[in-house]
Amino acid sequence: MAYEFKLVRLIQFVDTDMAGIVHFANFFRYMEETEHAFYRSLGLDVHPRDGGRTLGWPRVRAKCDYRHPLRFDDQVEIHLLVQEKREKSVSYLFLFNKQTGDEIQEVARGSLTVVCASMTQPGGKMASVPIPAQIAAKIEVAPTGHPVPS
Repeated sequence: MAYEFKLVRLIQFVDTDMAGIVHFANFFRYMEETEHAFYRSLGLDVHPRDGGRTLGWPRVRAKCDYRHPLRFDDQVEIHLLVQEKREKSVSYLFLFNKQTGDEIQEVARGSLTVVCASMTQPGGKMASVPIPAQIAAKIEVAPTGHPVPS
């Protein structure tokens, strides 16, 4: 079982705005990219099949607080921690740490809450469902007291 995952990413020019700073919306893309890499590291599919249904993970809450800018060619580590796991949902904390040589600086902190949902057909209705046991068994909540910088 896993409760954390880290992804290192190099900031691309396309991620920046006219001021040369990563556009705020891209942090949400980075969180999603890290979440998907976390699933894959556990041998899970992003849109798994469970019986005759396809499952998805729609977002029901997303937040990001920004502390320092990221710029083109900066290297950032995105640290995912599982904050909470319920019958139908998972909440993640994301720490964005800029790496410059030996120095690490937290530049942003975000969170996502996702719900396991069954999709009846492409573009069709979704309904929340319990997280299948084979998926839930691979994800655990970070232990109490797990070191998270403030």
